[in-house]
Amino acid sequence: MSVAPAQHEPRVRDGLTQTAWAFFGARMLLLVVSAVGAGLLAMPDGQPVGVPGWPARGPDQGWDALVTATERQDALWYLRIATVGYAPDDGSAAFFPLYPLTVRAVAWLPGIGPLGAALLIANAAAFGALLMLHALTRLEFPDPEIARRTVLLAALFPTAFFLLAPYTESMFLLLAVSAFWFARSERWGWAALAGAGAALTRSIGIVVAVGLAVEAIRQWRGEGRPPLPRIAGAITAGLAPLLYLGAWFVWERDPTAPLEAQANWSREGWFPLLTVWRAASLAWRYRTWWLIDVVVVAIVIVGLVVATRRVAAGYSAYAWAGLLIPLTFPYPDRPLLSAPRFVLILFPAYWGLARLASRRRGVETALVAGCAAAYGLLAVLFVNWHAIF
Repeated sequence: MSVAPAQHEPRVRDGLTQTAWAFFGARMLLLVVSAVGAGLLAMPDGQPVGVPGWPARGPDQGWDALVTATERQDALWYLRIATVGYAPDDGSAAFFPLYPLTVRAVAWLPGIGPLGAALLIANAAAFGALLMLHALTRLEFPDPEIARRTVLLAALFPTAFFLLAPYTESMFLLLAVSAFWFARSERWGWAALAGAGAALTRSIGIVVAVGLAVEAIRQWRGEGRPPLPRIAGAITAGLAPLLYLGAWFVWERDPTAPLEAQANWSREGWFPLLTVWRAASLAWRYRTWWLIDVVVVAIVIVGLVVATRRVAAGYSAYAWAGLLIPLTFPYPDRPLLSAPRFVLILFPAYWGLARLASRRRGVETALVAGCAAAYGLLAVLFVNWHAIF
């Protein structure tokens, strides 16, 4: 059963106060981790590892760490691409262009530089994503407390520090939530634009088009809305990655380079249930990283199960497709590698968790406290180059 939007569309600015509290709480927690946690743990053997054209450095300590602590792992790729561009045969094609191109544009401002621009964009997008999520939640649920809980849980989710790091998650989340906001508000031109932006931010962005297509069909068949502009909006979002493939054809006569570059990460195609079984087996055997992966992904699955029966079908299509893709292409030795970060953008899960938090006194406190503690722990591991990425 889906929930219809409210009769009176909420204003985005109405969620400013609650969003600001959630955002700055998460931001302050990451600042504390950066200042105190960087260098707290010994780096694992073989770390840090740079990328072609952008060397890595070990954890800074003191005030410098407030800025540099999240310059880790894939962030190095985005900074390299933003600074010197793509190169053939080095794997950079796997990283979609909207975020590094935006970083490149902002870095031209005096005194900012690539890292400062990357952090500025990521943090602004994170705030915008939480604000839009607050508005979208109020559009879908009559209880205003659901919106407050949703934004708080999204900001303090165990891997939500990636929203504030030089990564694409915050930009993608902002564009994905905005696409659904516009679609549910009958502004399909803007929905197509936001969906296309999401599809040019991450390779998984095609799932936004899937969700928009389901919503377009629902509005057409369930409400008798004209199908053409709605289907066209979903198709536009889905075709956006062709622009990136076309750019590689122009540059290198190789439009498949972004797809071929994925092979550098040694992922394989598996049946999703096999991935889940293998991940659970390894978590039971080895604990540590494998157990962290399973627990974080399980939290999201619980949220999605609760939300699925209570939200419009387009949201469920987006979220379950977004979960299915990393489960289909796992890393064999650690099947859910990076999945705790990948599931961060599956925002309907936060609706399910928010509803769980509203059922009984104390559940919200336990959920928020548990998420914040996990956020702090995983952030400390991340800034010290441990296997959270």
